[in-house]
Amino acid sequence: MSVPETVDRVLLTAAVVVIIIAGAGLLTRIWRGPSMLDRAISLDVCAALIIAGLGAKSAFARDPFYFPIMLVLAFLGFTGSVGIARFIAVRDRPPGHTRADGPKRTGGDTP
Repeated sequence: MSVPETVDRVLLTAAVVVIIIAGAGLLTRIWRGPSMLDRAISLDVCAALIIAGLGAKSAFARDPFYFPIMLVLAFLGFTGSVGIARFIAVRDRPPGHTRADGPKRTGGDTP
């Protein structure tokens, strides 16, 4: 094995180790919480770690088979994050607001 191939294997192995350590921390954050937003963000990071793991596997095997799968997972992770953010934004809205641009009008002669 040549020197560049050895360096490549060492760096890919280090990347996989970092992904595994991040996954362990991620599972701890999902388990402990404390809020629902923490768990939602952790699930979004979980999607990113899966994509990173597939990228490392693809680089290790020198096979581009997983690239479309990674693209679909990135799209699903993004749409899931946007959906969760909208849900939390609606849930945490102050009681007097019905629209995002201001309080609801109660009537009367003031514009």
